[in-house]
Amino acid sequence: MTLDCLRGRTAVITGASRGLGLAIACAYARAGASVLLCGRDVEALEQARDQVVRLSNPGQSVGAVVADVSVRADAERLISSALRMFPQLHILVNNAGVYGPMGPIEDVDWAAWARAIDINLMGSVLMCRAVLPHFKANRYGKIVQLSGGGATNPLPRISAYAASKAAIVRFAETLAEEVREYNIDVNAVAPGALNTRMLDELLAAGPDKVGKHLYNRAVEQRERGGTPLEKGAALSVFLGSAASDGITGKLISAVWDEWETLPAHREDLASSDVYTLRRILPRDRGLDW
Repeated sequence: MTLDCLRGRTAVITGASRGLGLAIACAYARAGASVLLCGRDVEALEQARDQVVRLSNPGQSVGAVVADVSVRADAERLISSALRMFPQLHILVNNAGVYGPMGPIEDVDWAAWARAIDINLMGSVLMCRAVLPHFKANRYGKIVQLSGGGATNPLPRISAYAASKAAIVRFAETLAEEVREYNIDVNAVAPGALNTRMLDELLAAGPDKVGKHLYNRAVEQRERGGTPLEKGAALSVFLGSAASDGITGKLISAVWDEWETLPAHREDLASSDVYTLRRILPRDRGLDW
C-alpha cells in the first residue's frame, strides 16, 4: 500500500475514540483520508480527534461527532454530519462494539445482553442503512465491518458478543450481494487477538464468569502483547482504498491472510466462497459418512 492510497477519500469511523478504532483513524489520516470520528465518550473523542489532526496534512479534514450508533436518529445524524463536512463520502468503518455481559446465558443480565446486540449488530446495520442512499447515488462506496473471534469460534460465557459478531459477518456477506451492482464493496475484518480495554474487561470479570480456559488464554495474551493494532488498521486501509475495488462479501484476517495479494485474485474471489462463513461437511474433513 502506498502512503497516500486514501488521498482524496473521506471516511466515517465509529468507535474511534480509543483502541482499534483510533488506530484505524490514525492509519486513515496517514494514508491521506479526511475522517469523521464517532464515539460516546466526549472527552476521549476529543483527545482522539486531536491525535488524528496531528497526523493529518493540509487539505485533510478531521471531525468528531458524539453518537450512539445503536440509536437510529444518531446514526442518521452522523452520516448527515459527514455529508455536510465532505463533498462526498467514500468509506464507512463500523468498528463500534462491546463484549456485553459475561457468564452463563441463564445468569447474565438480559438487558445487558440485548444491549450488546443493539450496539454490535443493530448499530452496524443502522449505519449501513444511513449511508447506502449516498453510496448508491454515487455508485461507489466501501463498508468495512470489524468482526472478531466470536464470528468463527464459539465463545462460551461471552454469548452476546459471539452471536453478534457472527451475525454481522453474515449481514456483510448478504449486503455485499444486495449492493454489488452499485460498485459498493462490503467486507469484514478479523483483526486478531487485541490487547485493548475489552481484554481488560474480560480479565476483570475473572475465571468464574468467563471460564478458566478463556481466562487463562486472556492472561497469556496480555503477557505476550497481543496482535498489534496496526495489523487490523492496515487491512482496513486496504479495504477502503481503490486497490480493493471489486473484492466484496469476504471475512478477511489481518493476521493469517495474505490480503495484500488479493487484487491479483479478484476473479477467483468473486466466483468462490473463499473467506466466507460456510457449513463444514463430513467429506471436508476426510470422513465418509
